[in-house]
Amino acid sequence: MEKGPREKLVYVTCVYNGTGINKPDYLATVDLDPSSPTYSQVIHRLPVTHIGDELHHSGWNSCSSCHGDPSAKRRFLILPSLLSGRVYVVDTATDPRAPSLHKVVESEDIAENTGLGFPHTSHCLASGDIMISCLGDKEGNAAGNGFLLLDSEFNVKGRWEKPGHSPLFGYDFWYQPRHKTMISSSWGAPAAFRTGFDLQHVQDGLYGRHLHVYDWPGGELKQTLDLGDTGLLPLEVRFLHDPSKDTGYVGCALTSNMVRFFKTADGSWSHEVAISVKPLKVRNWILPEMPGLITDFVISLDDRYLYFVNWLHGDIRQYNIEDPAKPFLAGQVWVGGLLQKGSDVVYVTDDGQEQQYNVPQVKGHRLRGGPQMIQLSLDGKRIYVTNSLFSRWDEQFFGDDLVKKGSHMLQIDVDTEKGGLAVNPNFFVDFGTEPDGPALAHEMRYPGGDCTSDIWI
Repeated sequence: MEKGPREKLVYVTCVYNGTGINKPDYLATVDLDPSSPTYSQVIHRLPVTHIGDELHHSGWNSCSSCHGDPSAKRRFLILPSLLSGRVYVVDTATDPRAPSLHKVVESEDIAENTGLGFPHTSHCLASGDIMISCLGDKEGNAAGNGFLLLDSEFNVKGRWEKPGHSPLFGYDFWYQPRHKTMISSSWGAPAAFRTGFDLQHVQDGLYGRHLHVYDWPGGELKQTLDLGDTGLLPLEVRFLHDPSKDTGYVGCALTSNMVRFFKTADGSWSHEVAISVKPLKVRNWILPEMPGLITDFVISLDDRYLYFVNWLHGDIRQYNIEDPAKPFLAGQVWVGGLLQKGSDVVYVTDDGQEQQYNVPQVKGHRLRGGPQMIQLSLDGKRIYVTNSLFSRWDEQFFGDDLVKKGSHMLQIDVDTEKGGLAVNPNFFVDFGTEPDGPALAHEMRYPGGDCTSDIWI
C-alpha cells in the first residue's frame, strides 16, 4: 500500500451479450494515467472468440499467495464466461497496453471432466493451480456446482472439493491459509438468475442464503452457516487482508446487509449483521419497497476502510472498520441509481414527502444505471466504479437507459484521513460510444494486482 506504484492501466470486462449487438464480448484496456494524452479513454480492445459468453469476473494466474516462488509471474488474466462456460486466458505481460489471447478452455472440456458449468470467481493458488467457482452444472442446476481446478498450463485438472462436499449454491470464495479455511457464498441457480430476477424464485429456494466453510487446502466442507432472512443472496466474500485475522465480510444483496463472519473460541465460525441498509418506501416501482442491493465491496489494503455499493439506490459508502464488529459510516456519494432526480421513481420519507437524490453530471454526462463493480487503488485514495451487474438484470432493472446507451466508468476521490468520497469531475469513460456499439462494463483489474485479486499468506 505504501510502496506500490500508482495504477496506470486497468483491464475491464465488457459485454455485448444481451444488448442486441451480435458481437463477442471483449477485454478493454483503459488509461488511468492523468499525465497521458489518452487519460480516461479505452486504448485497446481484445474481443474473445465466441458470441454470447457474458464475460464477468476475472483473476490472475499468480498473485501474492505465490510469494516465495521465484517462478511465479503475474502474466495471465483468467476470464471465465458466466453463461457459455468457457474460460479465456489472456497474456497481459507481452504488451500490457494491448493484451492478447493465449488460450481458450472450452466448456465441453470442463463439463466432460468435472460436470461443472457457469464459472465465476477465479483465484490463483500457491501450488500454481487456478481455482474457479462454478455456479451449477452445464444445465444450470445449482446442485451441480463446485470448484474447478486448472493446472499452471490451464489444462482441466478436476474438482477441488472432495466428493460429496459441494456447496448448496455457488458464487464467490476467499481462502485464509493461516486459518486453514476457505469460505464461499451463494448467489443462486443459474437456471433461475439467467432469465432475470423473480422474487418467487427466492421463495422457491432457488437462491442462496448460506456461507460454506471449507478446510483449506483439503476441500472438506466443515460447516454451513445459514444467514437466514437477513442474509439473502450473499455475493462477494472478503477476508481482511491481514492473513493472521480470522474475520471477514459478505455482502448480502437482496436484504442489503453487510454480514461479518468470524472464528469463535471453539474453532467454529459464526456470523452477525455488521451494517444494514434500510429498504426505502417508493412509488412508481415494481415493489412498494426498494432494497439498496449491495452487489460489490472492497476492503482497503490496511484493513481500515470498507467500501460498498447500493446498485439500485445509487450510492457508494465508506465505512471505518478499524473495529471490525462496529463499522461506522465515514463517507457517501450518489452516482446513479433509480432514485436520482429526473427518474420516474421516488422514495417516500417517514413524513410522507416524495424525495429523489441529487446525482452530478460528469463531463456533461447524466449518470446511467447504478454503481456496481468497484476497485480501489493500492494507496486507498481512488475508487473506480462501473455500472453493469449482469446483462439480463441490467435490462430488467434499468432498461434501455443502460443496455442500449451502454456503461460508463467513474473515479471517486477518497479522503483516507477524515473519511469522505467525491466524484472526480475529470474522469469519465463512456462505453456507450464504443466502435461496435454501446457495451456493458463490469469487473476491473490492474496489471499489478489489487485489493480483490490478491490473497496474502
